[in-house]
Amino acid sequence: GQISVVHNGNLVNKDEVRQALIDEGAIFQTNMDTENIIHLIARNHGKKLQDRIEAALKKILGAYCLLIQSRSKIFAIRDKYGVRPLSIGKLKDGGYIVASETCAFDLVEAEFIRDVEPGEMVIFTHGESKFKSVRIFEPEPRICAFEYIYFARPDSVIEGKNVYEIRKKMGAALAKQNRTKADFVIPVPDSGVPAALGFANESKIPFELAIVRNHYVGRTFIEPSQETRNLKVKLKLNPMSSVLKDKSVIVIDDSIVRGTTSKKIVELLRHAGAKEIHFKVACPELKFPERYGIDTPSFEELISANKSVEQVREFIGADSLEFLGIEDLVESIGNERKYSLVSFDGDYFIK
Repeated sequence: GQISVVHNGNLVNKDEVRQALIDEGAIFQTNMDTENIIHLIARNHGKKLQDRIEAALKKILGAYCLLIQSRSKIFAIRDKYGVRPLSIGKLKDGGYIVASETCAFDLVEAEFIRDVEPGEMVIFTHGESKFKSVRIFEPEPRICAFEYIYFARPDSVIEGKNVYEIRKKMGAALAKQNRTKADFVIPVPDSGVPAALGFANESKIPFELAIVRNHYVGRTFIEPSQETRNLKVKLKLNPMSSVLKDKSVIVIDDSIVRGTTSKKIVELLRHAGAKEIHFKVACPELKFPERYGIDTPSFEELISANKSVEQVREFIGADSLEFLGIEDLVESIGNERKYSLVSFDGDYFIK
């Protein structure tokens, strides 16, 4: 019969699984790692779809949140590490909703019930008011820290933690190590706003929205070409000369990936008349590619993988540059659990 598969994440053994399936006669229609899952389910001889799915999950390795829909059931599955978030909500009419972020529930006035646990399969059956929970793997939770830093929306709750409040704590942690004097703190909108608020509150330096964002331009770091990224930054961000002229400013951003966006921002601020630009980043240096479902670039493109902090400062043209430490990041999110920190420490724990 027909099934639908939704996948958030990346399978790290996709090539080996794909080749084994091809050797067995499977014919692939796409290059997507998700297609492996469909072939594994289809080629299994289990009588029930649940059994086929469980057998497929035993052969794949990586980060995955899955929704698999048949004619009468929906299976919501999270890998044993819980790298990517997945939440369950209940609609007013009694139906259920599953989403990567809790902010989706607000839109349809659904009530958040709980997260799908790492290593868990939750089964929703048409016509039944209760869902069933099956433990597929023993959990080894390692939620991705980058969800809290950048990827999740600030109005979401990830693993019981409000993203907006976590980002304010990151900014406050940056301020505790601050030795820079400035006229005011400005965020790189929108993702830098909560951290800048936390920084301003902790440092007692005034907060100003001196950069106006055009909300009709998407994320820049995932654009394929540098020329397109540069153009998008100019279209996306417009500094206000009347606020910035002859001022010393602390700029707060959520992260530096390639460094080219930060360089462009510094250039725009200089052109707007800023006297001093002190760039502070509310996360550690990104030194390793993220292979578990976030589209960060290769080693060659990650600026902090190839340059020291001072060299990065020179490249972006700021008067000073400072990153949040890994320990301060973990302290900000909450050190009661382990996190996926592969972007910062290179610990690729899914092997």
